[in-house]
Amino acid sequence: MIPIHELLWFALAAFLMVISPGPNMIYLISRSITRGKTAGLVSLVGVICGFLFHIVLAGFGLTAILLAVPFAYGILKISGAIYLLYLAYQAIKPNGKTFFEVNEHIAKDKPRKLFLMGFLTNVLNPKMAVFYLSFFPQFIRPEYGSIFAQSMTLGITQIFISFTINFVIVMTAAKMASFLTRNPLWVRAQKWFMASVLTFLALKMVLSKAK
Repeated sequence: MIPIHELLWFALAAFLMVISPGPNMIYLISRSITRGKTAGLVSLVGVICGFLFHIVLAGFGLTAILLAVPFAYGILKISGAIYLLYLAYQAIKPNGKTFFEVNEHIAKDKPRKLFLMGFLTNVLNPKMAVFYLSFFPQFIRPEYGSIFAQSMTLGITQIFISFTINFVIVMTAAKMASFLTRNPLWVRAQKWFMASVLTFLALKMVLSKAK
């Protein structure tokens, strides 16, 4: 069993990661504001399942293999970057709606689509694979017992922290909708700001190297 003090250090690292702006945070904020709290929570479930995907890979050692093979890692990076660029285009395309713009006349996305988009946003984010590969070995020791059990313990801890913080983000973002509808200038500026952020994340993702 992993000692409590080491688990707390891991929890701190997980907290710092989840509060840093990234694809997951951007997606959850956008869904919560444009579609409300329920859509944001469904999207959050998808994101959490994406974490489970990475954790299972890490637990079985597949993450290490993924990052050790440049071709496999490259495919993951390119796929994630293309997805982010697609989201950036959706924000600024002619007659398009920004992530934070509210329009009640647009048909709401079905829960299945919201879940899938949240899942893919996380799965296609190499930062998660890098996080698990970088931090898990620092807290896992053979003398603590099963390596797989230790991986799951760390993974569950990270998921709990991520869910808690992102839940607060979803509930807070949904309340911003009324403010944004009264400030069209902010909405226009936000379109280009979010497109720029997403493009930056895509470029950063492509230029990142496996370590």
